[in-house]
Amino acid sequence: MKFLHRRQILRIAVGLSAGIAVLSPAGSALAQSTNSPPPAPRRPNIIFILADDLGYGDLGCYGQTRIKTPNIDRMAAEGIRFTSFYAGSTVCAPSRAALMLGKHTGHVNIRGNGQGLALQPGEVTVARILKESGYRTGLIGKWGLGDEGTTGVPDKQGFDEFLGYLNQTHAHDYYTDHLWRHDPSSGFDGQMPIGTAAAQPRQYTHDLFTMAATNFVLNNKPEPFNKQRPFFLYLAYTIPHANNEVGRATGNGMQVPSDEPYSGESWPPVEKNKAAMITRMDSDIGRLMDKLKQLKIEDNTVLFFTSDNGPHKEGGADPKFFNSAGPFRGIKRDLYEGGVRVPMIVRWPARIKAGQVSDFVWANWDFLPTAADIAMTRSPTNIDGISVLPLLTGRTQTNRHEFLYWEFHERGFQQAARLGEWKAVRPQAGEPLELFDLKTDPSEKKNVAPENPGVVAKMEKYLKTARAESDRWPIKKPAEEPAGKKKG
Repeated sequence: MKFLHRRQILRIAVGLSAGIAVLSPAGSALAQSTNSPPPAPRRPNIIFILADDLGYGDLGCYGQTRIKTPNIDRMAAEGIRFTSFYAGSTVCAPSRAALMLGKHTGHVNIRGNGQGLALQPGEVTVARILKESGYRTGLIGKWGLGDEGTTGVPDKQGFDEFLGYLNQTHAHDYYTDHLWRHDPSSGFDGQMPIGTAAAQPRQYTHDLFTMAATNFVLNNKPEPFNKQRPFFLYLAYTIPHANNEVGRATGNGMQVPSDEPYSGESWPPVEKNKAAMITRMDSDIGRLMDKLKQLKIEDNTVLFFTSDNGPHKEGGADPKFFNSAGPFRGIKRDLYEGGVRVPMIVRWPARIKAGQVSDFVWANWDFLPTAADIAMTRSPTNIDGISVLPLLTGRTQTNRHEFLYWEFHERGFQQAARLGEWKAVRPQAGEPLELFDLKTDPSEKKNVAPENPGVVAKMEKYLKTARAESDRWPIKKPAEEPAGKKKG
């Protein structure tokens, strides 16, 4: 495969909007020919940043003491930090499907990380809703909801522009020789080679993603040139997922170009790399926030930050080393709190009062209706999510979830649900429910099912109706992969 020269890489990395910035000074053809309705006055821009395998306890503002995250901590200080927010699943693909579709894992077709799964035609993603209401939509980073040749690729699911990885296995490789790109302004759609001369290290992809993100907001900021259209950017970092594709990387298994600022620590190398990845992402988010301020659009830009599931135990990493799950039991691939409860921070200077901490219970499938409300448009009625815009903007939140629901198939068939302060977990199909009182036992140490038969009966009744049967589910249990080679 022919590699691009560094100058060409930088030109491409001007972002998803490289065609606008370099090839088409008059603006993209898609932007000129769209039939989308004009934007309503002062509708905010929306940026959703998703980390990968970042635990509840991996950030300073959530109690981390050794990993430095000053920019994300500043985001929390300037917005709302949520302490009872949940991922859509305990692994990658179904969590991202829940996020995009506004449905929990009982109602999406992607309920695991199996090969060949993809979003289907006619499914209504948050990107499609925002695009049809007049937003410019862009995805940078990890997708994981449809590979090449499927109906699930980003440009078929509402994204105007895309730069990144299509599947989660490829996304493990931070030094890949190619990314996927869809840019209608230049007409490019396909596999984009990246790298320099064969004898030199390849480009660290997340440097490209951050450059692309800052330039996406530069080229799509609401102004007369862009017909005052607001933008939606979905920035999906793979950090701090382990690099499980060492053979395709630089050969040293590094997940980050440097372990600074932790080089002098007496930690295991894998832990220094993990900490460096998180701090590097934090610095990149700081650059993005600075760009919003420089462009004078930060006040009316809603910035969300969260993770797709709990912390991993892959590539030699030990989630206990940094107390990555915080006070909770379990990690990635568990339906206990440590596998699904994750950070969530929302910052919107024009509308959100700074310095708030909220224990309101919500989940990533609530983002779709919330984003639709922010965009002053409607969301589908056949979803599980609720809009939390009233809560974000200091008004009374009149609707809330009675139940939250998760299911997981990789180890058989597991279920979990939350009802108020009660949490039920079914370890395997046919086994009795475990029940925990999260108010008094957030670490889920004591199973109180025997003492609360009425609550267990209510949970059982709900679990029988929470999921939709599908001709694609339940899937055949995948073969166990060697340690360090898990998908997603």
